Amino acid sequence: MENSIALLSLTAISIGFIHTILGPDHYLPFIVLSQARKWSLRKTMLITFFCGIGHVMSSVILGLVGIAVGISVTRLVSFESFRGNIAAWLFIAFGLVYMIISIRNLIKKRKHSHSHFHVSGEKHEHEHNHHKEHTHIHHEEMANTTPWVLFLIFVFGPCEPLIPILMYPAAQHNIPGTLLVSILFSAVTIGTMMSIVLAFKMGLNKINLKPVEKYSHLIAGAMIFFSGLAIQFLGL
Repeated sequence: MENSIALLSLTAISIGFIHTILGPDHYLPFIVLSQARKWSLRKTMLITFFCGIGHVMSSVILGLVGIAVGISVTRLVSFESFRGNIAAWLFIAFGLVYMIISIRNLIKKRKHSHSHFHVSGEKHEHEHNHHKEHTHIHHEEMANTTPWVLFLIFVFGPCEPLIPILMYPAAQHNIPGTLLVSILFSAVTIGTMMSIVLAFKMGLNKINLKPVEKYSHLIAGAMIFFSGLAIQFLGL
């Protein structure tokens, strides 16, 4: 039994790492939104951490409850796949809405000129934009809701590889082994997410992104949108 748990623990660590590395949705949204919204390193790491907690804990709880009531592995994996479809479509919708809002704001920021004639007949032109005019969705409101939207999406996001790993110790009524496998998988998944985000965050901070800064929100929305498409249609 001890050898089996040791093997399962190694498997949980390996799959947790590979599963995260190969899934750009685990880290890409935090990287692009952090740059676009100018989140501090601390805020970026906290948001990544709590989204990671929501991501793994939803699957751990679902797996343990499913095993406790006798649901088969096949049905659990199928349900996780269904949750994965929901998460992918949420990513697509979030990215698309973010892109639309970004394009709208870019248009409002675009300067244009107006001509005026004074009483003396002198012509005068001035430039302005409509960025400060009222909009239904403000930057501040988006900034406040974005982390919560991410958290909700990650709660729906499944960890399908975890379910089969949990089954063996659970079937043997080995509660310590089940908890160990869950903790290892969760720790490696969250740790890998945070490590990748941290590496990119520190690297991007050293690059001059001023030339594309005004398009940062549009780029962020596009990256999230296309990563959602990749998840849904390419199985990434």
